[in-house]
Amino acid sequence: MRDVAVIGAGMTPCRSRWLEKTQWELAQMATAEAVKDAGIHVDELDGGVVGIYNDIFEFQAIPESGLQGIIGLANKPLKRCSSGGATGAYTMLEGYTWVASGLYDLVLVLGVEKALDCYDFEAQSPTPAVVQTIGYSWDPWFERPLGHHASQSYAQVVAAYMDEHPGDLDPTVRAKIVELLCEQAQSNPYAQRLGEKVTADQVLRSPYVVYPIRKLETCVYTEGACALIFASRKMAKRIQKRTGRDPVWITGVGAANEPYFVGRDVNRFKVLHRIYSDYIAFQKALKMAKRSINDIQVMELHDAFVPQLMITLAEAGVVPLGHANDLVNEGIIMPGGRLLVNPSGGLVFGGHFVGGSNMMSTWSVMREMYSRGFERGMIHGTGASLSMFGVAMVLERRV
Repeated sequence: MRDVAVIGAGMTPCRSRWLEKTQWELAQMATAEAVKDAGIHVDELDGGVVGIYNDIFEFQAIPESGLQGIIGLANKPLKRCSSGGATGAYTMLEGYTWVASGLYDLVLVLGVEKALDCYDFEAQSPTPAVVQTIGYSWDPWFERPLGHHASQSYAQVVAAYMDEHPGDLDPTVRAKIVELLCEQAQSNPYAQRLGEKVTADQVLRSPYVVYPIRKLETCVYTEGACALIFASRKMAKRIQKRTGRDPVWITGVGAANEPYFVGRDVNRFKVLHRIYSDYIAFQKALKMAKRSINDIQVMELHDAFVPQLMITLAEAGVVPLGHANDLVNEGIIMPGGRLLVNPSGGLVFGGHFVGGSNMMSTWSVMREMYSRGFERGMIHGTGASLSMFGVAMVLERRV
């Protein structure tokens, strides 16, 4: 396997609705920014991988087909990935393998999503249509007819964890994390909720979406795009001479998908009080990078819901399972703590454009590594029913 570097990243602003832009145009905007940031010409790219989660959002069965010429990859390979909420992370994993395998030297990794073109004319709102569209990801015979949806699915995991670990995921601790994410998002120029101020008290007074998850603990629907440029060592070093900027290296990758059906045996079923896919992904990525979780200085983790974020941090080994409250009570992720978590504001305040959210995480970690002089960071994605899909990557400045 060859070394793989990330040499450029480009974002569009995250918005609740890009009324004036198609998903093709958003992809073009992000690609142009990434190419500029990398200091390359688009013609130098060997091919690309694109993450688009939901065909129904785009009103097209193969929505990537129109991208080819628009983003500058005419007559070159372009593959589409879709893995639920983990679409962005799995797209990055695919792009990584394209370069690490030796097949290509310079690859565009792109994520884009247009969700709010869906509309429920009876409710006169896009929200019911978006929720229903996401609901098509669930089992069509037993789950979807019962009204399963993303919030309810994650709530099952959170509630089961709270049953297993009474007293953990304390609502006041969760509220403080939301307040922290809001504050951190104010330094993200692309954040959807830039300019908002949400306090812990507001979180505790917000209504439940589905117990035990409150409205202000939940990510927001977003339209936007993010693009990254992956390069082989030889190509990265050649471009570094051109730009004078150190690349960021992907030194560890890990991924796992849990079984669909719930049971007690972790080797055969989804154990409801665990996000075991996260545990495996983190362990594999850290082992490959020859690092421990204590070596990581900045993390951008998939926070579809804040209590899920806390469980993920425990699965990563930042705190033991059952002790997620210590993230705040011991000051681990608070200002001045030993670990910077979701400086972009995460999916809750930065925005969740599903196909590319985890790429935004990479853009954010790279930004912090360059601006703060951090050596090591980590990104993570999760998705699917009951948060069954997990991907983690270790990023390092110098190798």
